[in-house]
Formats: sequence, C-alpha cells, structure tokens
Amino acid sequence: MAHKPVREGNPLPFVITHWINLLAMIFLTISGLLIHFPFLGGAIFGAFARGTHFFWMFVLIINIVFRVAAAFFIKSANMPASREKDYDYKNWGFQEANKHQTWPMIKYYLFLKKDYPITAKYASLQKMAYYALTLLLPFLAAYTGFALWSPTAQLPFFQAGTNLVADWFNSGLAGGGGALMPIRVVHYWVMWLILLFTGVHAYLANIYNFAPSKMIFAWIEDPDAMKH
Repeated sequence: MAHKPVREGNPLPFVITHWINLLAMIFLTISGLLIHFPFLGGAIFGAFARGTHFFWMFVLIINIVFRVAAAFFIKSANMPASREKDYDYKNWGFQEANKHQTWPMIKYYLFLKKDYPITAKYASLQKMAYYALTLLLPFLAAYTGFALWSPTAQLPFFQAGTNLVADWFNSGLAGGGGALMPIRVVHYWVMWLILLFTGVHAYLANIYNFAPSKMIFAWIEDPDAMKH
C-alpha cells in the first residue's frame, strides 16, 4: 500500500494553490458550459458568464505560475513517508528512485500488483499527470481562450493559431483570418481532457484511503503516516 502523505511533503502554500486550482477549474467549467450552452439567455447573463470565465482564467494562470516558481524557493519532503526536505523542483525531474517503475506502477493501479513500487515522492505516472494538468493542458486552454477573446484574438500570436486550426479543420476564410469555430471546438474538448485527467488523478490519489485528500484539502496528517 502507498505511503500516507505527511505535512512536510505538502507545505501549506502548495495546499492553498491546490485549493485555488480546484476552485478555478469549477468556476471555469461551469461558466464555460454556460457560455457554450446559453440556455438561460440574455445579454447581461452572457456577459457575466464570460466575465466570470476570464476572471478565473487569470486566477488559474497566476496560480500556476506561482506554483512553478515556488518549487524553486519552497522546500518539501523529497521521499514518501519522509520529513527530510529539499527544494521542491528537485521532485519534478528525473530521479533515480523512479527508474524502471512506470510499468510496475501501472500494474499496481490495475490491481495486478499487490505491493506499491518503491518510488520517489512523485511516481512517474504522477509526474506525467502533473505535467499535463499544470503545463500542457492549461496552456492549450489559455491559448485557445485568448484566441477567442476579442481583446487578444487579433494579436498575431493568437491569430496564427486560429488560422492553423482552421486550416486543419478545412474551414479557412478567403483573404486570411481563420474561422473561430474550429478553435472553439479545440478549447471545448481541452476542457473535457482536463476534467478527465482530474478525475483519474483524484481516483488514483485516493485509491486505497482518503489520507491524500485529507492532507491536500485540510492539511491533516494521519497519525500513522510515518508507519511503513
């Protein structure tokens, strides 16, 4: 069974950023669906939904930037069930403890292996999921969102992406300026990918007990967290 988390492995600033991420994703999802399916109608409501959406988008971007930067000046435990701390960024790259552990970890989560593989603080699968959730997918969501937002949609950096996606969808407009519907579709499905990754992440984190959720949401450490 996996080790239960300790406070040293989850410093309070990281717990707070996790909360902000969750709140941002909830409000972004709800407001995004209300923009996509405007069943309540009304120009005022539509403007409110869009304002809410972009407010939480900026909150999420700032929060992610802070979390990445904080890894370089905040220390956390660098191994499971350990209180020995080092700068958090060291947990995100290649670590010897992760070597040859990806397949055993997959087998463990598929209930084909009983014992939790010996690994670093973040297992290889965790790192892949975190890279997707904190870097790749949020970047795609933000980029396509800015490409749809009228104040930034005509900037060359975002217009280029709009045109490229429109060409992929074979929907380019004569005379330049790609159609917005293709990139809107990409933005929509990126949201579902983020929700899918989040659901899998929540399931795997709590597959045997809810100690990880108690730690990351309430900063409560199990009394037997240090027991092997």
